[in-house]
Amino acid sequence: MASPRLKGNTVELLKPFLAELESNKADVTYIALSEKNILPCRGCYACQDVNDEYGCIQQDDVLKIIEKIIACDCVILATPIYSWYCTTPMKALLDRHYGLNKFYGTAKGSLWEGKKIGIIATHGYDAEYGTSPFETGIKRLCKHSNLEYVGMYSVRDQDNIASFQTEEAMNGARMFARKLLMFE
Repeated sequence: MASPRLKGNTVELLKPFLAELESNKADVTYIALSEKNILPCRGCYACQDVNDEYGCIQQDDVLKIIEKIIACDCVILATPIYSWYCTTPMKALLDRHYGLNKFYGTAKGSLWEGKKIGIIATHGYDAEYGTSPFETGIKRLCKHSNLEYVGMYSVRDQDNIASFQTEEAMNGARMFARKLLMFE
C-alpha cells in the first residue's frame, strides 16, 4: 500500500477488498510502504551478478519486502495516483525489481516469474485518463518479467473519503478480490 496517508482514500478502498480475501481464508500480507525505508535504485547492477537471490547491496527495508514478494502468489499494488503514476515509495520499490530478474549480468533466471500482479488505485480524474499511464507501465513490467497481469480496480475521488465508502465502490473492491480468488 503506497499511500502516505495511512487512513486515507486508498486504505478505505482496501478495507472491503482485504475483508473479502480474509473471509475466504486467503493468506494476506499488508505492507504500508510509507512506513518503510526504501532507497532508490542506484543502477549499479550488482544484483545482476548474484545467482538465486535478490542480491541488492543496499541496506534498507526492500529485502524484507522482496522476500514477501518471492513467497507469494499474487502482488496487489495499491496506490493513489499522483501526476498519472504511483506514489514515490511504490515507484522506488518498482525500480528495485532488477534483482528479481537476472537479465543484465552473469546471473540468470527470475525470482518472480509467473507471479500475478494487480492494481487497486484511487485517482482524481476519470479512470482512463487518470490511471492509464501507471497501468500501462505495470503491464509492460509484467510482459518484461513474465508476470501475469490480473487487472485493476480503481475508484475516482469525487467526494473525498465518502467516494470510497459507497456501496458501488465497496462492492467493486469485493468483486475484484473474488476475481483474484478464482485464479488460485
